[in-house]
Amino acid sequence: MARQGFPWLRGAGAVTAVAVLAATALTGTGAAAPEQESTERLALESVKWAPCPDAVFVNDPQADRSRFGCATYKVPIDYRKPSTGSVEIALLRRLADDPARRIGSMFINPGGPGGSGYLGPIRADRRYGAEVLKRFDIVGFDPRGVARSSPLRCFTTAEEANAVGDRQIAVPFTQQEVRDAVQAGKDHSAACAKNAGPLLRHMSTKNVARDLDVLRQAVGDAKLTFVGFSYGTLIGSTYANMFPSKTRAIVIDGNVDPELRTGDGLESDRQRAEGFELALDGFLKRCTAAGPKCAFSEGDTRKKFDELRTRLQREPITLPTGAKLTLSAFTSNVSTAMYAADRFAPLAVALQQAYTAMNPADTLDRGRTEAPSDFLTKQTPPHSLDALADTPYTGDDSFYGVNCIDKPYLRLPAAYPVIAKIWERQFPTFGRFQAFDAVPCATWPGGSDRYAGPWHKKTEHPIVVIGNYYDPATPYAFSQRMAKQLGSARLVSVDSFGHAILGRSKCVDDLTTAYLAELKAPAHGIVCQPNAQPFA
Repeated sequence: MARQGFPWLRGAGAVTAVAVLAATALTGTGAAAPEQESTERLALESVKWAPCPDAVFVNDPQADRSRFGCATYKVPIDYRKPSTGSVEIALLRRLADDPARRIGSMFINPGGPGGSGYLGPIRADRRYGAEVLKRFDIVGFDPRGVARSSPLRCFTTAEEANAVGDRQIAVPFTQQEVRDAVQAGKDHSAACAKNAGPLLRHMSTKNVARDLDVLRQAVGDAKLTFVGFSYGTLIGSTYANMFPSKTRAIVIDGNVDPELRTGDGLESDRQRAEGFELALDGFLKRCTAAGPKCAFSEGDTRKKFDELRTRLQREPITLPTGAKLTLSAFTSNVSTAMYAADRFAPLAVALQQAYTAMNPADTLDRGRTEAPSDFLTKQTPPHSLDALADTPYTGDDSFYGVNCIDKPYLRLPAAYPVIAKIWERQFPTFGRFQAFDAVPCATWPGGSDRYAGPWHKKTEHPIVVIGNYYDPATPYAFSQRMAKQLGSARLVSVDSFGHAILGRSKCVDDLTTAYLAELKAPAHGIVCQPNAQPFA
């Protein structure tokens, strides 16, 4: 990507900008990409499927277990030196409903990075049309370093993880919180250097795409069919450009901007903050328009929301449940609500109750007939749980393991509080929230084997790119850019809130079913509607 200065410093004073730039460098360098990679030189065996363990079906007791198989498959840690060791990839397969018309396998990834796709096939009927289920084995997998696939672990005990995680709050605001967050980022990366082992240097999406090509061959497919959401759109676009002649059909929903993400991690994050602000603004306007259907609609919704945020910057608010609402919990849970329009109504109730708690004598509480809401406080990060010193650490650190290799970041921890102040002026709710998201990457210890383009390789069939107008985490502009950067793509736009849409819009579902099963690419310029709009 041709970078134009440092756009993530927009709004900074000249002295501050010069001081930061003079003292910093970007992480990571992308190696030049060959015309087309190949994993076919590796001696590959077929996947050996076996019955899945009972634990797989604990949330789906009615599932027909005979339709599912589980396996692990070894891939090289380092594809440049395949003999140096391997990692195990965990796989789960749902057999095609109509074996006589089976096309092959369809691999799926839910995003992240760090999202587990292992159980996705069990719930496949919630996202994919009947014709897709009839004609494909649906294969879910945990990418390298994630969950069941040789998890990347930077800590040995839960206590060690808590000691770092408890200081990595979502929105560090006071001077002490900021100091703690910066130091916690250093401590996190130091723990990874000490404990994570050789996999730490090989967590890039480039290696995930190589793994996917190995798995494609191991299930017997000549070409890849893949559906990816959010970060999974980077996996799909990377694969299509590393292995264009091995690409059959790819659907990517809720897209990153691959050139920006792999060229300037901070600017990518700054634009994510803008995406969350746009979604929030849309929510507040829809709430006002909905009137009594939205519990927060009384008065000026934007003014009320900003008053809540400003108050929480000074002190917590005691809610009707008795819980203390903090700035970090407020911001985290509002951001989570932006991911799906069906969360808007309960968010509105919780906001109104918080506003009433802040102004008990001056407000009409539209939420007073509702039970006290814990919507803004109920999500507790795992690292806040108490643990004994010898309790094993069972999480993984794949989120940073991937992002700190894929996304070039400043190698100066002290710069992040400065950037947070700048972004907060631009994006009052989510600027600071997003700026502190990648602090561990400023001192991350390993990995540079990342794919940073080119992104314009031609595939036999167009890639289907799906983008919601009000997607918070991957703004619609990212999907537009993805479609332009790819060598052959069709953009399907959706007049919808929420992050990704497949399974929640019949229009999109029908288009993707025709494409995956029959290779009928959508026409240019299609705009779909969701099955339901907010407050309907």
